[in-house]
Amino acid sequence: MTHRQTDGSGGSAEERSPVAHTVADLNLLRTFLAVYRSGSFTAAAGLLGVSQPTVTTQIRALERQSGRELFARLPRGVAPTAVAHDLAARVAAPLDALAAATGQDTAADERAAPVHLAGPAELMSVRVLPALAPLTAEGLRLRVTLGLTDPLLEELRAGRHDLVIATYRPRGRALTATPLMDEEFVLVAAPVWADRLAGRLTADAPDALHAVPLVTYAEDVPIARRYWRHVFGTRLSCPAAVTVPDLRGVLAAVVAGAGFTVLPRYLCLAELASGALVPLLEPEDPPINTGYLVQRPGRPDNPDVVRVRDLLLEAGRTW
Repeated sequence: MTHRQTDGSGGSAEERSPVAHTVADLNLLRTFLAVYRSGSFTAAAGLLGVSQPTVTTQIRALERQSGRELFARLPRGVAPTAVAHDLAARVAAPLDALAAATGQDTAADERAAPVHLAGPAELMSVRVLPALAPLTAEGLRLRVTLGLTDPLLEELRAGRHDLVIATYRPRGRALTATPLMDEEFVLVAAPVWADRLAGRLTADAPDALHAVPLVTYAEDVPIARRYWRHVFGTRLSCPAAVTVPDLRGVLAAVVAGAGFTVLPRYLCLAELASGALVPLLEPEDPPINTGYLVQRPGRPDNPDVVRVRDLLLEAGRTW
């Protein structure tokens, strides 16, 4: 007579093992989804309330089970592979439904979590934060980081931000980007300089500006260089006279008569309307740059991230 091994609970190990494996597999899939949505093992560990080594161990176990790599390890964070995108598409909705059905739906708590948004200082200050004011009045918690696109995108991949407003579309499939707005660049100076240049500056002859100080936000004068290539079809040879690492400071200096600059039109609309600044040229085809709203693939865990994203995309149509 064959005896089945029990642990005193009335059932055999063989009878209970499928359930145990199912629970284990669900835990692995929940961990996978947290990594997929957050973009890093560290961020996923914080969401799940476990240690980062635990997340690493579980992801490796799931990769062994599937026989496929799910995430490409980056210097900061991870990038989902094509296999991970497919798996997320199949398991996200069932896992979310199961969490809701078992009373583990944390939507109310997630609404209390702050949204981490990052982007250029000038655009965030002039356009983005005013647009989000209705949401903050309704209880949205917002954490804003200001900076340049390259480091902000790396931090997004590592899970430090939920959304980034980027000045260019990131390459690859590790991030998803949606066009947000077009910004037009305009060549401007205070009236005192515009009067001196009257009749001397044309689209074919920018040399008259060599005698005017150039004010810019960086030594390599990227915005002005782009304007020169697009409008004048030549390289900019003027060195910067004044550099200020914030376009609002550049604007203030030029309004005060420090020289000329190239600015996004949205940033100096009021000064152009009042006459404090004068456009030195109005080319038929001005330089345009498209800004993008960037996030990690997948449905955000925090529903407020979706609210911020949707409101910004709506507002961007009018910017």
